[in-house]
Amino acid sequence: MKQSPATILHEYGPFPGADRVAGVTYDGQLVWFASGTALVAFDPVSGSVVRSLAVPGSAGTAFDGQRLYQIVEAQILTVDPATGAVLARIPAPGGGGDSGMAWAEGTLWVGQYQKRKIYQIDPATGAVLRTIDSNRFVTGVTWVGGELWHATSEAGQSELRHIDSQSGEVLEQLEMPPGTMISGLESDGGERFFCGGGKAAKVRAVRRPARPRAAGA
Repeated sequence: MKQSPATILHEYGPFPGADRVAGVTYDGQLVWFASGTALVAFDPVSGSVVRSLAVPGSAGTAFDGQRLYQIVEAQILTVDPATGAVLARIPAPGGGGDSGMAWAEGTLWVGQYQKRKIYQIDPATGAVLRTIDSNRFVTGVTWVGGELWHATSEAGQSELRHIDSQSGEVLEQLEMPPGTMISGLESDGGERFFCGGGKAAKVRAVRRPARPRAAGA
């Protein structure tokens, strides 16, 4: 396993009226986060808040290209990002112990915090399709470039982990500075991870490790 310190590129927040950052996602232009009482969107270039939806959120947030998904206690809501309307509800796999969430392969990937698991679930029914075990608390989940990453925060130390999506083996690890919590995780599809800062009410952009270019690229 390759280990290296995380490179923090930028720190956003704290945000007006938000006393925490739970789930985090990215819609291609804006970063969204769950503040507990609302889904808040900010511009990652300026750092300014530009949208807010009156949708509660206690944990993970995801975006499938059209709709937002938000964990609220033991449920996952499907949300219209234009209006904030709740379009559907399914059970969360952890029954209230869920953490981060991501969209990939036409499915949702949901972390379960203290049980140290990641579930792949059917977004229409909530049925569990696959379970991946971790040996650390899972606080955020994302996919980028065919790679599954999850965040951990435990005993004052947080990390970003690239894992094998079949076995759960840790392939690569980025270590955050001591005392820096990660409460949600999302990739921008390129060189950045967006990491929620929990009760610090901040979002941190962390550099994703460079990958070799394909021949002829």
